[in-house]
Amino acid sequence: MQRTTQRTTPPLPRETAQGGDPLPFPLRVAAIDVGSNAFRFVAAEFSDPHRYVELASERVAVRLGHSAFLTGELSPSAIDRTVEGFRRFREEIDRLGIEHVRAVATSAVRESRNGADLVRRVEEEAGIRLDLISGTDEARLVWMSVKQRLDFGDAKWMLVDLGGGSVEVSLADQSGIMWSESHRMGSVRLLEELTGAADAPAHFANLLAEYAATLRIPHASKHWTPVQLIATGGNIEELARLAGQRAADGTRRITRAELAMAIEEFSHLSYSQRIGRLGLREDRADVILPAAIVYDRVAALAGAEEILVPGVGVKEGVLFDLVDELASGAGFGRLERIVHEGALTLGRRYLFDEDHGRHVASLAISLFDQLAEVHGLEPRDRRILLAGAMLHDIGQHISYAKHHKHSLYLIHHSEIPGIAPNELPLVALVARYHRRAEPRRGHYLYRDLSPHDRGRVERLAALLRIADSLDREHLQRVHSVEARVHEHRLELRLERRGRLLLEQWALRKKGKLFARIFGLEPYVTFDLTSD
Repeated sequence: MQRTTQRTTPPLPRETAQGGDPLPFPLRVAAIDVGSNAFRFVAAEFSDPHRYVELASERVAVRLGHSAFLTGELSPSAIDRTVEGFRRFREEIDRLGIEHVRAVATSAVRESRNGADLVRRVEEEAGIRLDLISGTDEARLVWMSVKQRLDFGDAKWMLVDLGGGSVEVSLADQSGIMWSESHRMGSVRLLEELTGAADAPAHFANLLAEYAATLRIPHASKHWTPVQLIATGGNIEELARLAGQRAADGTRRITRAELAMAIEEFSHLSYSQRIGRLGLREDRADVILPAAIVYDRVAALAGAEEILVPGVGVKEGVLFDLVDELASGAGFGRLERIVHEGALTLGRRYLFDEDHGRHVASLAISLFDQLAEVHGLEPRDRRILLAGAMLHDIGQHISYAKHHKHSLYLIHHSEIPGIAPNELPLVALVARYHRRAEPRRGHYLYRDLSPHDRGRVERLAALLRIADSLDREHLQRVHSVEARVHEHRLELRLERRGRLLLEQWALRKKGKLFARIFGLEPYVTFDLTSD
């Protein structure tokens, strides 16, 4: 038996749309953002990709982060109240005739041991899928919403989004996010972790300031010339409102001097006084001081004397993200572009060999597509392979020796937009197994996987080993690869430049995992040669 496929090494990211045909405008969509202090619902009708009319909105004050950050679990009552809120949202969605909904949950649900219980109940009882997103995904969604409100021009901007469980700081321009870091320093988390001082506002403020002083932005000084700081989140919107700044096109401004005055005032007001004198909501009055101190710290690091507050955030980003997908019809291919861009950003943070990473990823994806009948993997595995292949060598930032293990560590403790938190260990393991020992039951992270996920890692790692061997010298001499199955052998027909002696030697070593898993021994034949 012989199976052949047309030779192709598609550019990354792949541009083909796999999410269905583009949908026409007007488009009705809904977004739900489940945060640590509250969750928010918005329904909208888009007349084009950039303009919409809000049809309905609601904010439900359920502090999921209270128990999540103290005990590591969501409380049963908080889960019940959240599910009840989703049931109401479902009724409103059906009333408005909306078919396209996206719901996301951030740190409180993501970090909780029983977060999966909430996800399951929301889908079973409200018919809505709740996706857990990473801090870098939050930053990307915030960027998407902010760029619709503000003209970035040709400048670089710093974005800070503070939620209940984390703060995301990003450097961005009109084209996208250049780097992003997520810190576990959200307003609710700070309140819960430092709650012992809550009865003495001035002392609590001092403790918060010392804690916030540990926040660092190590990459900003290398890449950023101060232009403007943009802040998002309910707390900064409230702070800007209290400062009395008038909104222009929905955007407010608050100076650092005004922020310092607010911190001083909150430090001498009790919780009840903040509600009575300032008119703050009960679920805002206790967290606004931690939030103000974190915003002030970021402004100091950015060297900004004024903060721009556009009045948009994650939920608006979810709307724009969903509409972009529906209007382009590129659901799956679009997710791959997000993963590709996120992996590049992470790799550049660790000064990786970008040409090698891109090329190995391209070869690996080509093999994945050509050998679909052989490996039997799913489309989501293509994204895992893309990220793992791109980043397989980032561990060399620490040391070349054992760099495969360093790559695992760096990836596992990072975030990649488009990769779900529960699949990040798979990316890390695929990268880890690009060289040296094959997967073993006792290996870190691998031992914790289900048998099904172990099989996914093995098959993806086998593909990556072949792709990596074809660029052993990091010179990109293999232009493309055509894979053909002949009985018990896998022929790799290469269009290349040069003799590839080292690549052939590497393939004999690294191809053993592929041969063991698939029963096909890889070997090389040559097509065109250019010197």
